[in-house]
Amino acid sequence: MPQPETMKAMVLTGHGDLDAYEWREDWPVPVPGPGQVLIKVAACGLNNTDVNTRSGWYSKAVSDATTGGAYAELAEDDPSWGGAPITFPRIQGADACGQIVAVGDGVDAARIGERVITDNWIRDPEDPENKDKAGYFGSEMNGGFAEYTVIPSTNALAVRSELSDAELATFSCSYSTAEGMLSRAKVGAEDTILVPGASGGVGGALVQLGKRRGARVIAMASEAKHADVATLGPDKILPRAPENLREALAGERITVVADVVGGAYWPHLIDILARGGRYTCSGAIAGPMVELDLRTLYLRDLTFTGSTVIDREVMPNLIRYIEAGEIKPALAATYPLSELRAAQQAFIDKTHTGNIVVIP
Repeated sequence: MPQPETMKAMVLTGHGDLDAYEWREDWPVPVPGPGQVLIKVAACGLNNTDVNTRSGWYSKAVSDATTGGAYAELAEDDPSWGGAPITFPRIQGADACGQIVAVGDGVDAARIGERVITDNWIRDPEDPENKDKAGYFGSEMNGGFAEYTVIPSTNALAVRSELSDAELATFSCSYSTAEGMLSRAKVGAEDTILVPGASGGVGGALVQLGKRRGARVIAMASEAKHADVATLGPDKILPRAPENLREALAGERITVVADVVGGAYWPHLIDILARGGRYTCSGAIAGPMVELDLRTLYLRDLTFTGSTVIDREVMPNLIRYIEAGEIKPALAATYPLSELRAAQQAFIDKTHTGNIVVIP
């Protein structure tokens, strides 16, 4: 079927506050190039990368917690996740769910009609294992905050599920980030994982995916959100930042801390890790600058791992988990795409538990 020539889209015009977004109803519908597919977007989830890129938080000039506000001074060479400038205008939105409606040269036309979610890591087809050559959907190329989007065919993953489009749009970023962290830390059934920020999208995914691996999972969240976090299946829930974390753990032996929070509380997390324990990180929403006593690191034989560019098997594995019903979505709210500014403010305020999704 022929596609319209223009579409509605929320376009990021540059680094700045929420007013850097511009609502357009005349944006050109993209045309799939060789090896690409055109997706009619049914829903698209929000994530921290959207906020951090818009505001310029990734710049080394910034040391604050993620607030979503504009920063007066940015290092010109590194205001994006990859340490290099992105080009504007840019359509953000990584967690797209929709239907393939057209294909480019070299893609089997039988894919038209498939329901898909996105693998957001855009890799060099000639060197797919090279993380330095990886880009992100909605950052290095336009994403899903629009009625239509294009992506390499290999990044459009067919999914067979009775979940709604909005529910499926919660998985790509949060759950792949969480699975990437757990994989990098080599989490297994013998581990006990501590998860700060368990009420957020990645935190909730860490709880579910940690339990799927057979580990014991202890969640940390504000007490007002404990009932919601409990539905994700942790073995124990602690307050967000206990004054005496060791006492609150009541003898639990923590072998892994899976963290996207950071901030001033960070030393407490490191201090309770068991000898030989692992700390894995993929975010710092409470602040990127932390205090480390190196004696704790080396005298306790700890291992620290960062996790950004996930291994290639992570997303196909997540599709299997979704289709088998082994993980469930944590959909907090939906907004019309035209109200993305309000949706992102709600995401920043973190009064929700789980993921927020916009609907074109």
